[in-house]
Amino acid sequence: MRNERTMRWQSWLWLWLPVVVWMGVIFAFSSMTMLPSLPGSTADLLLKKGAHVTEYAVLGLLLLRACRGSLDVASPLLPSLTTIIIGGLYAASDEFHQSFVPTRTPALRDVAIDVIAVIAAVALVWLRQQRRQGQS
Repeated sequence: MRNERTMRWQSWLWLWLPVVVWMGVIFAFSSMTMLPSLPGSTADLLLKKGAHVTEYAVLGLLLLRACRGSLDVASPLLPSLTTIIIGGLYAASDEFHQSFVPTRTPALRDVAIDVIAVIAAVALVWLRQQRRQGQS
């Protein structure tokens, strides 16, 4: 009995610890009052929005991995939807958090970019699986 409980706990840590750590990384970046910037508004905008896409695409991949390992379902739909919902909620909470950080302002546009990045990550995994199944 104890061994089974230990194995479940280790499995949960293996699946969810990377998610929690990455969320911490995102939180740390959101807490920075002075972000690196590039000269020129277009380059700076691309840098910052690219960072949003990268952060949340990685979060989407980690969440999908954790949800697939945690939810005992045959269909990939539930883990995918759960990933998108958790990613979207975290994106919204991250922007809310920024409202308390001096020099930072929350933006609904950033939440949308973050959610699109999570959806893109889920879609890329789905497309990769479809390609693999087609090759089998």
